[in-house]
Amino acid sequence: MTTTNYALVGVGSRAQMYLEAMAGAHADVARLVAWADTNPGRLAWSAARFPALGEPAVFPLDALADAVRAHAVDTVIVTSPDATHADYIVTALEAGADVVVEKPLTTTVDGVRRIAEAVERTGHDVTITFNYRYAPRNSALREVIASGDIGEVTSVHFEWVLDTAHGADYFRRWHRDKANSGGLLIHKASHHFDLVNWWIGDSPVRVYASGGLRFYGAENAARRGLGPRPERGTTDSALRDRFSLDLRRDPLFAGLYLEQEAHDGYLRDRDVFDAGITIEDNLSLVVDYAGGPSMSYSLNAHAPWEGYTVTVNGTAGRAELTVVERGAVMLDEDGDVVVDPSARPDLVVAEGARPVSERLLVQRHWEAARDVPIVHGSGGHGGGDALLLREVFAGAEPDPLGRAAGWRDGVRAVVVGLAGNRSLETGAAVRVSELELGVAAADLPGVGA
Repeated sequence: MTTTNYALVGVGSRAQMYLEAMAGAHADVARLVAWADTNPGRLAWSAARFPALGEPAVFPLDALADAVRAHAVDTVIVTSPDATHADYIVTALEAGADVVVEKPLTTTVDGVRRIAEAVERTGHDVTITFNYRYAPRNSALREVIASGDIGEVTSVHFEWVLDTAHGADYFRRWHRDKANSGGLLIHKASHHFDLVNWWIGDSPVRVYASGGLRFYGAENAARRGLGPRPERGTTDSALRDRFSLDLRRDPLFAGLYLEQEAHDGYLRDRDVFDAGITIEDNLSLVVDYAGGPSMSYSLNAHAPWEGYTVTVNGTAGRAELTVVERGAVMLDEDGDVVVDPSARPDLVVAEGARPVSERLLVQRHWEAARDVPIVHGSGGHGGGDALLLREVFAGAEPDPLGRAAGWRDGVRAVVVGLAGNRSLETGAAVRVSELELGVAAADLPGVGA
């Protein structure tokens, strides 16, 4: 069996699932030969956590190309902050490696142009890890639409609510700065826009967005009279409240961040009501697609429960997918809560709360509604993580659903956020073609036109 040599860029919390896979389930086909991070403490902590990885070579981030060549790297995995993705993708491609990158593909129009040019110039592959495609409930909706059961798709309504644990977390860490993450329209919602593109097999061409920072941030805190706020959740115990994160309570957060602060000063537990937050917490979009459908989309990052509702209207009927990932943000006797319910569904059931559930309902015209069975997945992101990792490391198997995603899919997803951010700035609807992505219309119908 062929073994692939990997390099890893960035060893924060998202990287840990790749490290676990290479140290365990896929150790026979994946070998980590080199890695890099801005924080040497995170590298040392991750090495101690996964001794089965051996001793990967440590390289400076600005020496990625040299590391690819020196260590015969076949594929570079990029799990660094979003704004750095394009630089590392382009560098890896030009050094002769393929790339696996966490969503989003990039955060800027220039990043899209550079990646597209590098792919064409080098002929190497870029895989983007849209793990929500692999969640059984989302695959089931794809099957319903592809079957023609509801006819030709005319419109989609998609509502995603993030609760005051998971949603709040984007306002504690580096994502709070739009220059780093592109905001939730790019960082979080790339998942959502990719799902819609994939479900209906279409490309977005026009976006109108409305939204703002209406709950988190210093101005909102002052307006609601919240009073003095802690700088951070871990050490300011006198001011700590339900929006605070104590890194000492989670071994992963403590090891990756709290114990490594001396190296770079990065604080993972900032107060969500700080000044200087530049991303939005309420967002609404109208998106038009090349083939004719439209989508209404909303994202709220301070809801009391977490999950999503998708309604797909067609010429022959309607499909409705409802997912409750956490019915309420309930604290235990120690004040702890799982930050991301999709990653640990086994820990989010609370007595008396809205039940954690998934339901796919289909109703054709002049017929009664019927439930479509969903094969429930286990583990992170509705069971999607394990399936995705198997495909990344062991290779793709024949898949009629086409769940594997390449750079073009990453572009289709991120352009909704790019156009949406421009619409927020201008107050006008933005055609994707106005972004001047430098991507040929033949590659992405409707996007490059």
